[in-house]
Amino acid sequence: MMKRFHYKRIITFFALLFSVIFIQGNKRANSDGNSYLSPESIITDSNGKYVYVAMATANYVAVVDARSRKVIRKIYVSEKPSGLALSPVQSLLFVTGGISSGKVYKIKPGTGKIISEINVGHSPVAPVLSPDGKTLYVSSRFGNYVSEIDVDKNIVVHNIPVPREPVAAAITPDGKFLFIGHLLPDVPSDSSHIAASVSVINTSKHSVTNNILLPDGSTDLHGMAMSTDGKYGYITHQIAFYSLPTNQLERGWMNTNVFTILDVKKQNVLTSVLLDDVDLGAANPRGIAVSNDGNLLVVAHGGTNEISIIDRNALHEKIDRVNEGEQVTVVSRRIEDVQTDFSFLVGLRDRVSLKGIGARGVTTAGGNIFVSEYFSGSIEIVNPHNLQHIEFLSLGKEPEMSAQRRGEMLFNDAAGCFQQWQSCASCHPDARMDGLNWDLLNDGIGNPKNVKSLLLSHNTPPVMGHGVRASAEVAVRSGFKYILFSTPEEKDAIAVDEYLKNEQAVPSPYLVNGKLSERAKTGKKLFEQAGCINCHSGSYYTNMRSYDVGTLRRWDRTKEKPPLDVPTLIEVWRTAPYLHDGRTMSVEEAFSSCDPGGVKGLSSEDIKALSEYVLSL
Repeated sequence: MMKRFHYKRIITFFALLFSVIFIQGNKRANSDGNSYLSPESIITDSNGKYVYVAMATANYVAVVDARSRKVIRKIYVSEKPSGLALSPVQSLLFVTGGISSGKVYKIKPGTGKIISEINVGHSPVAPVLSPDGKTLYVSSRFGNYVSEIDVDKNIVVHNIPVPREPVAAAITPDGKFLFIGHLLPDVPSDSSHIAASVSVINTSKHSVTNNILLPDGSTDLHGMAMSTDGKYGYITHQIAFYSLPTNQLERGWMNTNVFTILDVKKQNVLTSVLLDDVDLGAANPRGIAVSNDGNLLVVAHGGTNEISIIDRNALHEKIDRVNEGEQVTVVSRRIEDVQTDFSFLVGLRDRVSLKGIGARGVTTAGGNIFVSEYFSGSIEIVNPHNLQHIEFLSLGKEPEMSAQRRGEMLFNDAAGCFQQWQSCASCHPDARMDGLNWDLLNDGIGNPKNVKSLLLSHNTPPVMGHGVRASAEVAVRSGFKYILFSTPEEKDAIAVDEYLKNEQAVPSPYLVNGKLSERAKTGKKLFEQAGCINCHSGSYYTNMRSYDVGTLRRWDRTKEKPPLDVPTLIEVWRTAPYLHDGRTMSVEEAFSSCDPGGVKGLSSEDIKALSEYVLSL
């Protein structure tokens, strides 16, 4: 009886095992067949033999044999892969993934086996290894810190606080300094200098020792690379001319697209270089890479589906000449002139159009350039010495584009903009906001207001600061007409509507295991007692009405004090600066601005609890 019992148990065990394998296999097959691939982060090994591509919406890393041009392995991970790092020292692949419960996957690239999973912060991105391969640095985008991980012990040894939304990173060849780029400005948008910044972390001190402010108007920072000799850092971003009314686009009147060069030794900005031509924008620069021999600098343009291949040595030679007082172009007589010189890259740069859509990541190896393309599920391989030889490689079968997916593509595409200067995402990265005040002319001239997140905009009409658009549908079409200076086909506008309608809120980093903290629970009671719920009511925390809440100032040029639209409070933790003119970076200060005497007589501790509740939504 005992033998027969064990025999039955063995049969049952293998039957269950087969069922699990079969189900998982079907899940993977269905994922491959029905999910968009969304290639984003891309890296290669040192000799260019293998290319690793993070498939952001398919939950795996594709391993491509660079010689055969074929996907030879798919490494599945449980969370959305957001970044890649490869350790040649230990032959390890590190993959960041996840949102509120972020992870780092430690993988044997030769087999695809996941060795361990390390818990890290909210929305981990931009993993960077120390030169000796012993330490991995991971940026927690919404936790606002950088985790220092002991690779051998699989533990976080330090969490280093940094400003908002760290999204890009590069380390010096000696490992002494780690540079962290931030997506958005971290100052009120009525400040005299509003710009994203780069934090400098002294790795031996495990702390930020410098914060380099980029040129005024810098926002939407995405890419960072280090020169092979460690002398220069390169950052891709936009420079917005937010102080001007949005009445034209010529010569980058609203947005220009640049890479900024940092002097690593001095830890300051050397200069910014325009990627645009005088009559053709190079919208939404994303990834940036330096070739292994140090000769080339390559930038991927997400909005125009192209790359810029720049002679790095000639670039610095020209910068040195102008720095010494030589006039190198009609415009550039001083180093300060370079930032506005559309001709500076003439003769130094090849601007190469790609077949795919949505250039994101870029890397170089084996004499080739590899570019990931988010919306076409592909990579392209470019020979910089023979630009006629460009290979388009599909990474798998992409399902037919839904209206929502097509809308996301159009939202990020500058082809629909006059002269390709910008896309919708230029002012609304990830369909949120750029941290700036703009004078959009939809309610007169000379009264700029803070850019609003588009999350839930279709569910909470009217829209715009003063509610001047009856619905988000009207605003989308007005955006094409008055900001992109184009007239879209109705099907395109509908597609953008669908994309925005389906955008999901990101869970707040203020939640504890997905629930309100004890202080936030107290804040919720105060939210009701203080009457906040009267205006911020319902599932979207807005009654969709308008009020004069006492925050208008003398430069809000209107004959009367127009009421301000009551915004949703969902994801408010992400949308600083606050109030219609972005005058404050904290919710607590916003409460005080509305009622200088204190909110309904609440104590300072009450205000903190109330703020934590609002920031948890």
